Amino acid sequence: MAQDLSGKVAIITGGANGIGRATAELFVAEGAKVVIADVNEEQGQELAAGLGDAALFLRTDVSSRDEVERLVDFAVSRFGGLHIMFNNAGISGATYPRFLDDDLQDFEKVIGVNLFGVMAGSRCAGRHMAAHGGGVILNSASIAGLLAGHALMTYRATKAAVIQFSKSIAIDLAEYGIRVNCLVPGHIRTGLNAFTTPDMTPEQMERVRLALAPVWDSNQPLKRQGRPVDVAQVALFLASDRAAQVTGIAMPIDGGITAGDPVNHLQEIMDTRAKALET
Repeated sequence: MAQDLSGKVAIITGGANGIGRATAELFVAEGAKVVIADVNEEQGQELAAGLGDAALFLRTDVSSRDEVERLVDFAVSRFGGLHIMFNNAGISGATYPRFLDDDLQDFEKVIGVNLFGVMAGSRCAGRHMAAHGGGVILNSASIAGLLAGHALMTYRATKAAVIQFSKSIAIDLAEYGIRVNCLVPGHIRTGLNAFTTPDMTPEQMERVRLALAPVWDSNQPLKRQGRPVDVAQVALFLASDRAAQVTGIAMPIDGGITAGDPVNHLQEIMDTRAKALET
């Protein structure tokens, strides 16, 4: 490893699973000390123990202002500073086929984690960084915040807000030497978008995964399956000094989905025309 983060201290919210877990593992391998924050105590503690002295876990609900402030204080007191804040925690919310069926009962919960948690984490970390020579803030959004679509309207709204918020504070915090960038993952296979439930057996989960794969990949030019480590690698670059001139961007990690529709509609039209002329 190049040890791109040697001497750095990072907080990763939502760090017990998925993208957060992959990023924590990579950051430690690259020399950072990492505080893993999550509501999942069992998996968070297990991950921190496996990463050794370079990692600590603190149970944190990012929708609580007090808990986010406690998290930043914890990182500074235990590791001596804070250089990287990765606001990664997120939830999807209830799924309804159509917006008119949505009872909006989980609105406050989704907004609290996905948007307020990002804003509170950025503010608390930013205050420390502004007084200590700068730092890096990374915020997790989603292609659902860039592309319109069906279902999960509250989730989509929060992710769009995170993108706009990240760009705005990148301008505001630049004078303090704080870089702010937004990660925009696409169809990364994590528990958040697996459409599985806790009562499913491993075999059932695998059947669901295989059945959904063609659906996920239908609008993705690169047919390679996205993995959490793909996002972690981008987070590493943006957190490192190699990205010293990069701030205020929303970086898609999506296999080309946001570049455009890979379906060759013109070819479909021409094929249909040809068949029509044959009859």
